[in-house]
Amino acid sequence: MARGDGFSDDQRYEIDRAIRAAETVCRYEFSVYVGASDGEGGPFAQRLHASLIAPSRSILIMVDPAARLLEIVTGSVVRRELSDDSVRLAAVAMQSAFAQGDLLGGITRGVAQLADAARKPVTLHA
Repeated sequence: MARGDGFSDDQRYEIDRAIRAAETVCRYEFSVYVGASDGEGGPFAQRLHASLIAPSRSILIMVDPAARLLEIVTGSVVRRELSDDSVRLAAVAMQSAFAQGDLLGGITRGVAQLADAARKPVTLHA
């Protein structure tokens, strides 16, 4: 998460806790960037995602509160489990929380929703 994003230490802890729980649920890596985007949101989020250690297995959430931008970028491996529709639903839920002034809740619930949608189904064998 970007420094200077306006979050308190407790709020940072809540976001970090949501990320760790999500990674445990779906086994993909999550990154959250909150801050000003450098230029257009989409290309900026793509550059951030590409700079991650394992972009193919990562989900990046980029929020620019001042510009009212939200971008969610998923890696090629993640897209096998996480549909575009699931990403859109999570984005709508996050934007709804943001519109109510709940940046922290929108991020933490969005991370959890994406993780649940990306979870591989349990296969039972006879």
